[in-house]
Amino acid sequence: MSIGELAARAGATVKTVRFYSDRGLLPETSRSGGGHRRYGHQALERLRLIRSLRALGLPLPEVRRVLEDEGAAGGVLEDAVAVRLRELGGELKALRWREAALRLVRECPPAEQADRLRLIGAVNVPPSTAPLARFWRAWLPPRMPARATSAFLEVAVPQPPDEPDPAQVLAFARLHAMTTAPCPGGRRPQPEVHRVAGAPGAAALYAGLNEAFELAGPRLRQARDPHPGEALDAYVAAYGSAYGSRDTRPFRRLLAARLAAGPRLDRYWELTAVVLTPPGGRPEPTPGAADEWLRAALERDNATAA
Repeated sequence: MSIGELAARAGATVKTVRFYSDRGLLPETSRSGGGHRRYGHQALERLRLIRSLRALGLPLPEVRRVLEDEGAAGGVLEDAVAVRLRELGGELKALRWREAALRLVRECPPAEQADRLRLIGAVNVPPSTAPLARFWRAWLPPRMPARATSAFLEVAVPQPPDEPDPAQVLAFARLHAMTTAPCPGGRRPQPEVHRVAGAPGAAALYAGLNEAFELAGPRLRQARDPHPGEALDAYVAAYGSAYGSRDTRPFRRLLAARLAAGPRLDRYWELTAVVLTPPGGRPEPTPGAADEWLRAALERDNATAA
């Protein structure tokens, strides 16, 4: 076939065939007496394959690797398709995030548009949780075991939804602004228990708190009032391990006073709840909500005992 015949049979242009030929993806079998390219019948299937791969968005280097592997058992095509699927997933997530951000700007009052644009403009697309993780790493005790730190970050750092609504975009943008802003006095407030427990003790503390939060979760989902019980006992035991104290009535009163005097991150957890709640869905308990419920249960328990 001539280059024109090949192009016509493949439904392509001569320019396209020449482009792939010049890059060695579509080898010619010979040249005519006048120097024109000639192609064998196998070139038609190869050209169709090239165009199919390009239509799927595979770059030329990947197309070349697939063609070189054609007929072999190397699985290059499967790998290339898997990579492209991951890339498309990220692109779709970015598009959905931009769509929700645009709706957020469109739906807010004109006086608030500049502030909304500033907030969402500071967030990468698709959004990254790295700034939030850095905030917590600086907040946690130094030299805390890596496994304990990772376990804490898994529950403390909300993952941005793949299909957010405007409220979730705004909440995540505010979380980003909160965790990247300089703290008053130049230092993040560290809970007193961090200094008391040290890095190894803090790891045990957070493991115990996570257990207490899981026990409190069903109570929060049922909207039950804070009350003493198994969840509160686990909560007090976690702090008891950090302070080296048994669960006694004096310790519960001391713990309540120390918790009341310590730093709080209520706004962080309020925004986290918005990020994690699907549109029209019920909010899942966050560690902050569970902690607040357990603090109230501790206060109620102390008041009842008094």
